[in-house]
Amino acid sequence: MKLLFICSRNRWRSLTAEKIFDGFNGYAVRSAGTEDSARIKVTEGHIGWSDMIFVMEKRHISRLKQKFSSTQLHKPLICLDIPDDYNYMDEELIETLKSRVSQYVEVPE
Repeated sequence: MKLLFICSRNRWRSLTAEKIFDGFNGYAVRSAGTEDSARIKVTEGHIGWSDMIFVMEKRHISRLKQKFSSTQLHKPLICLDIPDDYNYMDEELIETLKSRVSQYVEVPE
């Protein structure tokens, strides 16, 4: 299973998700951002590669729909509703990510 995590700048939320889920249960995980200033900016390649896409906020879904066609976004697109209130690898962020993602895939303890 290939999981893609998206936030705005790919510095804290999505990068933390990539770090904690990559390799767990055989998952391949990547992360990217929607902003021009993102560490890694989301591309058509990211969308095509993934089996499931997790975004941190509803605005990220809107940005993906603006940038990519509906044929590219034909896979599960899940909003985790995690605000940009955390730093990279913040313990509360890790627990929130595990809790919200666990509704869709198996997560590490």
